Amino acid sequence: MKQQIHTPAYKILYPLRIAKSNIAGKGAYALSTIPARRKIGDLGGVIITMKEAMKLIKDQKVINLVELDNDLALNASANPNDIRFINHSCSPNTFMRVMRDRVEFYALRNIKMGEELSCDYGETHHEGTLPCKCGAKKCRGFI
Repeated sequence: MKQQIHTPAYKILYPLRIAKSNIAGKGAYALSTIPARRKIGDLGGVIITMKEAMKLIKDQKVINLVELDNDLALNASANPNDIRFINHSCSPNTFMRVMRDRVEFYALRNIKMGEELSCDYGETHHEGTLPCKCGAKKCRGFI
């Protein structure tokens, strides 16, 4: 039986609109101005073991996972919220803060109303094999 741990309620502090992304698939867009260094919200999901996460990575084409401490991961494909639509960019306007049992997103700079939110995912299970489509001037070319 899969071990799933539900974490505290996931809050989104600034309203988002989900629409076609300029980066990939769907994206999250700010419905109001978000000041620099302000918390945007917590990524929704279910905590699973890394063993379960690795199986999901093998079995599913698209998966939203963030590795946590203690051999655990946040599966944002289960019990999700709109923060999961923040796409990767090599020149992001948000950053991700991984806590013990949650993942928080903060504005790196002032974000304008209507602007698509993006985050540099850093190291991923793709190990540099997934082409990056962010379009940033200094794009690394891969995720």
